[in-house]
Amino acid sequence: MPTSSDVTEVPDVRKTVIVEVPVDDAWQIFVERPVEWWPAHHVFVEDRQSITIEPKEGGRYHELGADGSVAVWGTVVEWKPPHRLVLTWRMGPGWRPVFDDEFASLIIVIFRECGSNSTEVALTHAALDRHGEAAQGIHAALDGPSPGATLAQYAEVVARHSGPRA
Repeated sequence: MPTSSDVTEVPDVRKTVIVEVPVDDAWQIFVERPVEWWPAHHVFVEDRQSITIEPKEGGRYHELGADGSVAVWGTVVEWKPPHRLVLTWRMGPGWRPVFDDEFASLIIVIFRECGSNSTEVALTHAALDRHGEAAQGIHAALDGPSPGATLAQYAEVVARHSGPRA
């Protein structure tokens, strides 16, 4: 395993999107409906049936395959509804899972009210250097214009569930 002197610090990657719902609704859709917004090609099991974010610090976030297989993507580090969620991200070389949070980066999601019916959602991939040799490649894959594919898909799900305004 690499030591801290072997790995160059890798900058965080931050993406944002504004959704036209109150902060409580933005949070709820994010944590209760990840299977709807999580990119279909980001999968570790065959025939994914669900994605669950366990609603507590120390909980897991994981996907379930049709055959009953479970892949754990990480651990809930902070659970502060409806404003802050921090998860470990157990991604390894070759986009394969790692099984130890010591080698996982962090996903920090902040929900900030920007009016009575809109919320800014900021998703930051932090501590990417914890991915060791894969860190620079992971950073390059994540870095790009906001909101990025994941938050764009999340915004579509929010719009679908918020329906027309009265």
